[in-house]
Amino acid sequence: MHHTATTPPSGSTGTPSATPAPSLPETQKRILIILLASQVLSGVGLAAGVTVAALLAQDMLHSTTLAGLPSALLTAGSALAAVTIGRISQTRGRRPGLAAGYLAGALGGAGVVAAAALNSPALLFISLFLYGAGTAANLQARYAGADLAAPPHRARALSTVLVATTLGGVVGPNLTAPAGHLAAALALPPLSGLFLFSSAAFALAALTLLIWLRPDPLLLARTLSSEAEAPERTGTGPAPDVPQPVTHRRPGLPLGVLVMVLSQLVMVAIMTMTPVHMHDHGHSTAASGLVIALHVGAMYLPSPLTGALTDRYGPTAVAAASGLTLLAAGILAAAAPADSVLLLTLALILLGIGWNFGLVSGTTIITNAVPLATRAKTQGMVDVAVAIAGATGGMTSGIVVAATSYPLLALTGAAFALALLPAVIVTAQKSPPRTPSSERR
Repeated sequence: MHHTATTPPSGSTGTPSATPAPSLPETQKRILIILLASQVLSGVGLAAGVTVAALLAQDMLHSTTLAGLPSALLTAGSALAAVTIGRISQTRGRRPGLAAGYLAGALGGAGVVAAAALNSPALLFISLFLYGAGTAANLQARYAGADLAAPPHRARALSTVLVATTLGGVVGPNLTAPAGHLAAALALPPLSGLFLFSSAAFALAALTLLIWLRPDPLLLARTLSSEAEAPERTGTGPAPDVPQPVTHRRPGLPLGVLVMVLSQLVMVAIMTMTPVHMHDHGHSTAASGLVIALHVGAMYLPSPLTGALTDRYGPTAVAAASGLTLLAAGILAAAAPADSVLLLTLALILLGIGWNFGLVSGTTIITNAVPLATRAKTQGMVDVAVAIAGATGGMTSGIVVAATSYPLLALTGAAFALALLPAVIVTAQKSPPRTPSSERR
């Protein structure tokens, strides 16, 4: 496929009827708008698994011990999908990779509804595994936002994509009650209603990308990179649209992976069991839905500010802030009385903000550290590690709470967050400064 998204050379002439090719900034702006639309839709789907999946499993299995299993399956499915999406994106571009993930998520959501109607735990778990593909696509869309961004603005570009998830993520959990009424009208279990909406939202997100995400940002970035290398080789200087690197010291790939893995582990473990903890202490589904909605909002809403801070002060500083914020969230969740919705809400908001700091800073570190030629494949593999961490947190959270208590689970999460800080400090001290040649590799 041939894309014409670069700025025409100055002084070039054409026929009066020729249409000027859009500039790179214009193309990037259009791509971000399409990604924003798909993220709003997929955010609704993302929230459903968080809000009611654990409650569905608890109702079917009549046990709290395995209430964390749905979250583990969602993140395990996300891990497998991350590999697939990364490989498809590597060979064919972002558009088919992300769309395939959303379509798989839509199919999984329909399967969850069928499982609830048939009271089949086996089908529920299989469908949740498939549903995780939608989560993987939602997260990997941030990479597409950064493909064409100049290095000094990469964090802001990817955070712009992330923030769009806020609308769907906040609205989604609050659709639990009306979705339950719709499900009851269709003779389905009320908890399955949110997955009806989510399945449709994932399908619409896929359709949006398939129709409008043109040119493909990753394929265009490779074309521009190849064109930029020619002037360098001939000594005529860089192409006018080639982004120039900033001067922050650039940490390596291991730190980016560690930051995102620990952020995901802590966030998923505490988040998964909070609705169950509230339910066990007499709080309504609406109350837990509100807490999760505010948590999901905190996961994505700060993204523009986080991106600006990352571009301004460097990703290692924001990674350290992630560890400190997650530490505070775990301590507050552990100390909050079970009947205090306010303190639990504040703890979950801090949990979301800490995760956001970790995701934006970690993604920026990885994008800067990986060559463009293998970027999509590596990003997919990194998201596998992140998904495995989330699966571990989700699976063990129910076991820990059943064996001990929710406060102990929260304190354990705080301890993991604290462990992130030494790694950030050591890596920041050892990181070499960026060079133009390393940026363009």
